[in-house]
Amino acid sequence: MRSQSLILACLIFGLCLPNNINCGNILVWHTEASHWINLKPVLETLVERGHHVTVLVPSSTLFMDVSEPAPYHYETFKVSLTKSDVENAMNKFLHFTMYEAEQMGTIEMIYKLSEIVSENLEMSLLYCDGLLKSEPVLDRLRKGKYDVLFVDPIYACSELISEMLDIPIVYSLRFSMAHSVERLCGQIPAPPSYVPGAVSKLTDNMTFSERIQNFLFYMFQDVMAMYMWKRFDKYYSDYLGRPTSFCEMMGKADIWLIRTYWDFEYPRPFLPNFKYVGGIHCRPAKPLPKDIEEFVESSGDDGVVVFSLGSMIRNMTKARANVIASALGQIPQKVLWRYSGEKPETLAPNTRLYDWIPQNDLLGHPKTKAFITHGGTNGIYEAIYHGVPMVGIPMFGDQPDNMVHMKSKGAAVIMDFNSMETKDLVDGLKAVINDPSYKENAMRLSRIHHDRPVHPRDEAVFWIEFVMRHKGAKHLRVQAHNLTWYQYHSLDVFAFLLAIIALVLFMFYKILKSCVVRCCFRSRSKSKKE
Repeated sequence: MRSQSLILACLIFGLCLPNNINCGNILVWHTEASHWINLKPVLETLVERGHHVTVLVPSSTLFMDVSEPAPYHYETFKVSLTKSDVENAMNKFLHFTMYEAEQMGTIEMIYKLSEIVSENLEMSLLYCDGLLKSEPVLDRLRKGKYDVLFVDPIYACSELISEMLDIPIVYSLRFSMAHSVERLCGQIPAPPSYVPGAVSKLTDNMTFSERIQNFLFYMFQDVMAMYMWKRFDKYYSDYLGRPTSFCEMMGKADIWLIRTYWDFEYPRPFLPNFKYVGGIHCRPAKPLPKDIEEFVESSGDDGVVVFSLGSMIRNMTKARANVIASALGQIPQKVLWRYSGEKPETLAPNTRLYDWIPQNDLLGHPKTKAFITHGGTNGIYEAIYHGVPMVGIPMFGDQPDNMVHMKSKGAAVIMDFNSMETKDLVDGLKAVINDPSYKENAMRLSRIHHDRPVHPRDEAVFWIEFVMRHKGAKHLRVQAHNLTWYQYHSLDVFAFLLAIIALVLFMFYKILKSCVVRCCFRSRSKSKKE
């Protein structure tokens, strides 16, 4: 018995040796909403594999509840923002995208959006101040001896933490506007001829006019990004005491974990330090709660429709709710609708309202025929995972673009939230439920999703551990990071070659001119002699 205890102690000691990543220290930069949902499964898996995980949490967080038991440690820091400030900013953005933007002209809409984005950037810098100006927190972080910083870069300043602690960064992100961060900072190639800009609502099969639109979209978004980043550039330079830029600092990231996959993305070039790990949070369906299971089973052969517009849409206008409820009452399926607003007057007996539903488990139920979704990436991936066709009612952000992806792959139809009528929603539901092609395409995407060498969560964990084992992954970063924009596009090479060609042509011209002059001179001399 004593010898067994000794062997066990030696084994534990061996696992915790400094050179072994089984007891690594991982620091996580804070994030919110659906971004946090994607990080949690990775963090839980890291803890299961023996790592110690510390999550940085601001005092104003809305979604990260530090009072709840968790397998990881929370390191809180105070910011000069209240939860109300954050919630108001979020509601302002939602109201603009859902109701105001459609009523505005292009110039007015761009101005309003720029204003909202600028306000959010300033809020982001308040998070930076809260952490970087808190010496007690910084002192604990320095003593933590972390091996890697795991970041969803929705908020800035994680790069400064990485620089201060001298640890590598692993990013986990869905996308940036028009892929500006990935292209300009991560150096991933994105030819505008066939790689549509994020949120452009274009596919990879573009007409000539759409390619013009995509090219201009890239240019406009890059100008906007560089303008917005100027505030970060100054903050980063002031903090480090040397000239630098936000984009330069982001470009130092070792691994970029992109939260999509080729079941969703259009084929495109990518780099060795970019890994596509879409579907991290997806899992097999669990048994439903008893009351929900009874309601689902009572649907008979018609089955059920799952309806959710996500956690951020808690209410809608009475008129919109009545239009939707009326449509749901006209289909034979039973409907489970996640909705916490006022009960619609047109709500039919086949529809039940819930403050919360086990969405993944419902989508994995054999009686589920369709999914009405706002088009969030998390919900779409759960539908892909279980092979459920979709009716998209996108609201904001990447949601319209996400649904274009699903429509182009034949697995969804799209509705406009503000203009759709009852008949439109009824027709859309009947199409995806009764036309077998939608289910077939959804199942095809599901097969692609599952046909991978490892689960996306395990792949994400592998690359985090890879960075820890090798103290970074700089050998996977392309040399493009060290080139200027004109070197990247070989403009200096073109200029040199054109100069050589011009010089050769000039010399040829001079020689030819000299020959012509000599010939003319000889001809004249000969004429004079004669």
